[in-house]
Amino acid sequence: MINIVLCGGNGTRLWPLSRTLYPKQFNKFISDRSLFQMTVLRNQVKCSETLIVSNEEQYFLALDHLHEINVKADNFILEPVGRNTAPAIALACMSVDEEELVLVTPSDHIIRNEAEYSRCIEEARTLADSGSLVTFGITPTHPETGYGYIEADHVDVVSFKEKPDQITAEQYLRRGNFYWNSGMFMFKAGVFLNELRTFAPDIYKHSVSALANAFQHHETIRIQRADMELIPANSIDYAVIENSENVKVISSDIGWSDLGHFEALYDELPKDEFFNTDSDNYIGIDSNNNLVFSQDRTIATIDVDDLIIVDTADALLISKRGSSQKVKNVVEKLREQGSDLCDSHVTSYRPWGHSTVLDVASRYKIKKVVVKPGQKLSVQKHFHRNEHWIVVSGTALVTVNGEAALVRTNESTFIRMGDEHSVENPGKIDLHLIEVQVGEYVKEDDVVRLKR
Repeated sequence: MINIVLCGGNGTRLWPLSRTLYPKQFNKFISDRSLFQMTVLRNQVKCSETLIVSNEEQYFLALDHLHEINVKADNFILEPVGRNTAPAIALACMSVDEEELVLVTPSDHIIRNEAEYSRCIEEARTLADSGSLVTFGITPTHPETGYGYIEADHVDVVSFKEKPDQITAEQYLRRGNFYWNSGMFMFKAGVFLNELRTFAPDIYKHSVSALANAFQHHETIRIQRADMELIPANSIDYAVIENSENVKVISSDIGWSDLGHFEALYDELPKDEFFNTDSDNYIGIDSNNNLVFSQDRTIATIDVDDLIIVDTADALLISKRGSSQKVKNVVEKLREQGSDLCDSHVTSYRPWGHSTVLDVASRYKIKKVVVKPGQKLSVQKHFHRNEHWIVVSGTALVTVNGEAALVRTNESTFIRMGDEHSVENPGKIDLHLIEVQVGEYVKEDDVVRLKR
């Protein structure tokens, strides 16, 4: 069995912790392992291979997180633009043998009861081997309005329900044969593709073309943007599962959460005696039932209850508990304003290393840049800024307009506006440098990449 790991989501309802270039699956909310790492390890013992479908921007993050747990993915499929789950799963299934059994799992879920999860996998395997599309219905613990529901008669699916209101969710809970839709599936690759061809022929047709035109290098398949944009965007639920008469459901009481909002995160985190989230960075005085998350600064509350307080280096969120579904409205507002806060943190991760913005104003930006041994930034130039680079640790091989020179610790170099330049770490330790950008425009889109 092959584990298809869907790794392209943005998790906007957990902003400002989760952002486009560092989404929730790579955050370490619950333990010293990310949700992505937990997903891969959980299924590695059940599956012979791991196939990861990821956004191009998150590829290097996935590689880093796999390296941390000493795991190598068997294959990657990289999407230049997201088109929802149906195309992602289609591309994955088209890249394997049609008789292969696949277990499709999102990369940002928590499963607490591993023993019951293993039992559900084996039950699903029997049904999937016989040609069914199998979905995992989560036994509800409360009347949740944020999930879709599956109405079941034993393993047979009766109907799928959209996210209900509170009264309807309470009715579902009382009836006992309604389950949360988990977004996890098991089936033979060919069975899914046959159903996709029947119910979503355009997705099928354009996915075939996209895979045929893709660039493949070793275990990595890169879909071209023009081909990806031709594929209609749709979820596996709407495209296939809700239309097929060949769907079975496994009742799964597995301690599951998709951590889709801060209330769900609050439920998973350890609490102090006053039911505040337990943290060394939090001091609560006569305060109860609060979720407080701080990366660096100490947060103190006095006489407040039922709040969500999330503090990052560049954004602060304060919400009533129970209202955090509206965080997506904040993200929409930020996008309307053209803010970078939706996409990246102060620290951004790239294949070559990472950079941290230390200070920024209208005419300058100061960054700390860390380049891994043997890695190189792209050859590029800027039209609106000059750059000063100061090496604070390691050795930099700097190339400006074709001329290369070594810049050592406590030395600096100057890049003039319009100069073609790149920096490489030829050493065996991380290269740390301070980059000072000065000019009329210092946003990240003033970059002309000439060569990768």
